[in-house]
Amino acid sequence: MNQIEQLARHGLKTASEETEWLKRMSGDVEQQLHGQPDATDEDIMEWLRMTSDNLNGNEMGGERLFQPETEALPYHVFDPYIRGIVRWMNELGMLTQACCDGHGKRPAHVFTLEPLTKNQRHVLRETVPADSTIRLRFGRREVYFEYVGEEERRGLLDIATNLFHLTLKGTYEQRLNEMERCAIQKQLMAWLNVPGESGKEGRVRHRLALQLKRLTDTQYVDERGNLLAILSKGQGPVVLLSAHMDTVARIERGRDIIQNGTVLKSSHGILGADDRAGIVVILECLERLSKMDFQGTVKVAFTVDEEIGCLGAREIDRRFIHDVDYAIVADRRGSRDIVTGCRGVIDFCDESYGQSFEQAGRLAGMSDWTATRYGGSSDAKVFAEFGIPSVNLSVGYQHEHTDQEEVDVQATLDTIRLLVAWFHHRLFN
Repeated sequence: MNQIEQLARHGLKTASEETEWLKRMSGDVEQQLHGQPDATDEDIMEWLRMTSDNLNGNEMGGERLFQPETEALPYHVFDPYIRGIVRWMNELGMLTQACCDGHGKRPAHVFTLEPLTKNQRHVLRETVPADSTIRLRFGRREVYFEYVGEEERRGLLDIATNLFHLTLKGTYEQRLNEMERCAIQKQLMAWLNVPGESGKEGRVRHRLALQLKRLTDTQYVDERGNLLAILSKGQGPVVLLSAHMDTVARIERGRDIIQNGTVLKSSHGILGADDRAGIVVILECLERLSKMDFQGTVKVAFTVDEEIGCLGAREIDRRFIHDVDYAIVADRRGSRDIVTGCRGVIDFCDESYGQSFEQAGRLAGMSDWTATRYGGSSDAKVFAEFGIPSVNLSVGYQHEHTDQEEVDVQATLDTIRLLVAWFHHRLFN
């Protein structure tokens, strides 16, 4: 174990990286380690106690509430076995309010300012070493580190070390991205195995209807066979999300889906990502919208017969779309295209609507999302003909309608992030 990790176990960086009194505490420990490189964790805790006494008085080992958004971390009062976990949780955006290491008699715990996300909980679980007997348990805003006895409590320091490694540049973001991508891939794999060529979308529609019952307020099938749904979230714009349920050809039975990095392909026949990827984008967007402070109405149209002339969109229930302010179609090949027109001749919307998605891309850390008037025919063109400002977004598939069709799951995830940023920042305004 190097000196950086020795410090990290106790919630410290090197003195050159710290400021104010943390710099003093770290510097004192570094000086002691220079003369005693084989020091134990208990040695370091004692050095920290002595330094803290000199700086702040004898306040260590207490438990009190603090406000991480407005207060500096009250490092000197943290219990010695939990302070590293708390320091690195806060640096990773998991803001905490109180903590206790259990004193060897009960579970250690950390109270968070906000409930942790599913991915944050997953990250914390992964920081528990495989050979550790510590088990994590989560409350609404509590994390409990369950252990038995003084010896097992040492494992809290190992968790702190692993959390520290995640704070290094890019590591945490990469891990979160990997977890999100795996979750989207799992959904996409499931949908790629649901058959439903043009005119035979019944199984797709049935499965989607089951999901929409949980994600939306009302659902129905119009006379043309389109599956339509409404999610009401107060006063605001009416936004239509749309993808098509049909594939251009039948999905071959017995085919395998082959993975190469983040790209999926079919062993034979079409893959079906056109437009199963769009379906996944919309479903995941609805999942995330339920946790956002979006004010307005989201309408969803899963259409039939897009591959044979956009017939479902052309014959959609007009009462359903009469009040739609904006339409977003998820059915463009490639990545990071915002299609605002057809072949440079027919515009789907004015320039500012396409630019709002470019801005969403920048806000989401993806500055290369670009509006283009040079798209092809799609349901977005049909909705534009109805007078609705429309765009068609890339969802990651390539070489559609051929046996070489593939989909990049990362690109599909990026489209979800784009949409979430667009809603979150209210760029429809």
